[in-house]
Amino acid sequence: MTRSALTITQEIEDCIRHALAEDIGPGDATTNAIVPEEAVMKGRIIAKQDGIIAGLDVSQAVYELVDPGVTFTARVEEGTHVENKALLASVEGPARALLTGERTALNFLGRMSGIATMTRQYMDAIAGTKAVVLDTRKTAPGLRDLDKLAVKRGGGKNHRHALYDMVLIKDNHIDFAGSITKAVEMARSHAGNLQIEVETRTLADVSEALSLGVEWIMLDNMSPDMMREAVEMVNGRAKLEASGNITLETIRPVAETGVDYISVGALTHSVIVFDVSFKYEGK
Repeated sequence: MTRSALTITQEIEDCIRHALAEDIGPGDATTNAIVPEEAVMKGRIIAKQDGIIAGLDVSQAVYELVDPGVTFTARVEEGTHVENKALLASVEGPARALLTGERTALNFLGRMSGIATMTRQYMDAIAGTKAVVLDTRKTAPGLRDLDKLAVKRGGGKNHRHALYDMVLIKDNHIDFAGSITKAVEMARSHAGNLQIEVETRTLADVSEALSLGVEWIMLDNMSPDMMREAVEMVNGRAKLEASGNITLETIRPVAETGVDYISVGALTHSVIVFDVSFKYEGK
């Protein structure tokens, strides 16, 4: 990877390589038939709607992995709000590389910008409260690093990355163990120093989880009135996460209860792809 793409982790590079292999296979039949190997060209990546941009560095890495002779110049900063028709990046170099890498580069940029745009909408909806929007593990298989990076660039925060970096005791775990107390005891005997979060469905559940000294308590599908009571009960002794079918229309009353975090699965499981295009500029 070149110096210009140092922000790309090995996991993200592997994801890009897989996407390129999936799209190119043994070769770009159309481009290789029409474009001479020695040809060069210039192009522009343009926004086709208003929103938040995320993933220009990923698009750059796509092109550089196709051909290190490509020069990619971002024209806006990550996390920036842009308007329709804004110039996002200039690209020049071997024509075959620019055309062959185009769709993969735009796919990543469009998905990540769509996630960032939705995240910013949710953050704007709760402006002035203490709450912060969290993502979930409801990401596209194989794209978790990219999906979660896009959430951060949209102004949200990442919750646990995967099953290994935090204990999250959910309803099925509790039902299997027999109680919140039993589930927490079992988790503590195996989890080492990992933080523990417990999903609660009632105020009695909240009280039980709080008595066990867990670091996080999830308020699952509770009404704003119940959440407000939970906030008073906990009084800062654990982080409170509201969860459960929260939308742009319902998030403000949830945030106003005083919870610390609000998790929104829609950020990554219901992505509305941001519309971007690549335009030929000349040879």
